[in-house]
Amino acid sequence: QVQLVESGGGVVQPGGSLRLSCAASGNTVRIFMGWYRQAPGKQRELVAFITRDGRTNYADSVKGRFTISRDDAKNTVYLQMNSLMPEDTAAYYCNGYDGVNHWGKGTLVTVSS
Repeated sequence: QVQLVESGGGVVQPGGSLRLSCAASGNTVRIFMGWYRQAPGKQRELVAFITRDGRTNYADSVKGRFTISRDDAKNTVYLQMNSLMPEDTAAYYCNGYDGVNHWGKGTLVTVSS
């Protein structure tokens, strides 16, 4: 079974940065990895995803500010978040897709002055 564990969330001021990590274990041979977020009172939305060959895609709201990457040796996916804004406040979830969706428990990011 696939297990995903996020870390790196916290509280930052507007304009600050955070890097989220997602450590994957289990059968991850053929899996697409991504990050989703869910803000209070809003639906969960895709933030970014990355394929095994390094292809990436981003939500328009985070383009130019967030970067998704992966370290295959560590079986870990990262989300570098720069120039954070209050509207980025959300629970961030790691996602793996291999025909079914696998989810981490989430890590909270709060951007506030």
